Parts: sequence; C-alpha cells; structure tokens
Amino acid sequence: MRDIDLKTLRLLVAVCEHRNMARAAEEEHIEPSAVSKRIAQLENELGVPLLTRSRRGVQPTPAGLVLLEHARSMLFTMERIATDVAAFSAGLAGRVSLCASASAIAEALLDDVAAFMREPANRNIKVDIEERISADLVRQLREGAASVGVCWDNVDLEGLQVRPYRQDRLALAVHPGHPLASRASVSFEQTLGYDHVGLPPSTAVHTMLQRAAARAGHTVSYRVIVSNFDAAFRVVAANLGISVVPVEVGDAYRPTLGIQLIPLTDAWARRRFVVCYRDFDALQPAAQRMVDHLAERATRAQPVA
Repeated sequence: MRDIDLKTLRLLVAVCEHRNMARAAEEEHIEPSAVSKRIAQLENELGVPLLTRSRRGVQPTPAGLVLLEHARSMLFTMERIATDVAAFSAGLAGRVSLCASASAIAEALLDDVAAFMREPANRNIKVDIEERISADLVRQLREGAASVGVCWDNVDLEGLQVRPYRQDRLALAVHPGHPLASRASVSFEQTLGYDHVGLPPSTAVHTMLQRAAARAGHTVSYRVIVSNFDAAFRVVAANLGISVVPVEVGDAYRPTLGIQLIPLTDAWARRRFVVCYRDFDALQPAAQRMVDHLAERATRAQPVA
C-alpha cells in the first residue's frame, strides 16, 4: 500500500462529518466526483469499504470509523507541527508538554503557568498541561512522552533531574457536625475510627495514607472513593465522611461548602513538590524557560508556616 496522503484523509473527515459528498466537496473546494474518486481509491488500497452510500447520504463503516479516528489525530498533529515551527519566525517559540499531579494543578501550578504565558517574551510558547498520577507522570518523563513534570517528592524519581517547587500542608476536611469538628488539630491515627473519603488507590496520597495507617496498626475505612478533590469536598459537605486534603485547596471550598479544615500534626502532612525532567540540557529552550520560571516562582513564594 502506498503512503496515504493527507488531502485524502482531510476529505474523508469532511465527508464523515457532513454525511454528504457534495457538502464536503464544497467545503474543501473540490468537485464531488474528485472526492468520490479519491475515497474509492483509498478503499481499494486498504481492501475494505470505508463508507456506505445511499440516497440519504453516506455513513462510515466500522473500518471507516477506525480510520476516521486516526485521520483526525494525524491532521491535528500536522496542524500543530506547522503552527509550532512557524512560530519561530517571531522569536523563541515552542510547546511545553507539562504533566502534573492533581494536588499541584489544584494549588498554584495553573497560576504559575499563567504568569509564565503572560510574559511578552513567552507569547509564542504554548503549553499542554495534563493531570497524571505521580507514577504515570514519572514514567512519561522517563519515556520522553512529556518534557516537564510537577509532583510530590515522595515518589521514585531515579533517573530524573529535579528542582524544588512549592510546599503544602495536609489537613482533615470535616462537616461542622462531625465529632472531630471541635478539634484544633488532630493526628491521622485519631481519624482512623471514622469513615474516610479518598482518592483512587493509584494515587501517591492514597498509598501514603495506607502506609501511615499500617504503621499505627489500623486500616483506613473508605466509605467513598472519588476521582478528584472537588468531589471529595462535596461528599464531606454531605457529612458522609472525612477526607485528608491540602489546606491550600480546601481554603477555596470552605466558604462555599461550609466545611472545616483541621490541621494534621503528622510530620508527613507537610509536603514538598518538585519540578522534574530527564535532562535540562536536552530540553527545548521553551521547556528550559518554563523550568526556570517555576523554580523562581517557588523561591519567591512564602514558605509554609
């Protein structure tokens, strides 16, 4: 099979979206007969029908749906390549692929990235931010699927270079009517007699809490497992459990949901985050600039009390 040209893929996408050869041809400024001929040639080369044709229009076959998904991905990638390369004509440009843990994203990272992108010197730099659990984040950095990561330092960072980022504190989110609500502070062990709301077992904080409970000779009783902090706070506000959360995130929910935050006295409740990457010298200039920016923002941030 010869190489599939992008023009034919673009025509296939247009036909599938419009479900009509004539409208797709009009959009692509080409004759309907030429569209039909190109797709027929593609079907012949692949050995499978891609479209079913009727008086009502066309529909993608199962094989057509598979190719449609790949075609959209390829066209998006090609558009991104063209945009990224063209941006260098106006000075330093590039795209930074940034992976971060849920805590980092929910706290200060988005503000720090926004400050980076507002700087005139960075106007041609684009940033992709993906939320990942720490283990997946580290794996992506090692495999080269992402250039920069931000995560809790309580994870295996072997093979990566790191710079200090921000810190946070963990606290217990409780409903005002909960028996622990009157406490000024609490140890994690003192919470283990109550139902918890937790993040998925794959997350670093879940593993850390399980280990802390085991050291105390107990287990964590999870009544609800949720995918993010927003859901955790809403379950706590419904008085269905308590949850270990970052103070910096909880402060945003306390006024609207009426929850209370009780500081945890455990030493591990103070967390440090890092900016990590495989090799600073091998990063694109845009990614290097991002790393420097995040490290500088962390240095200027007030230390955790």
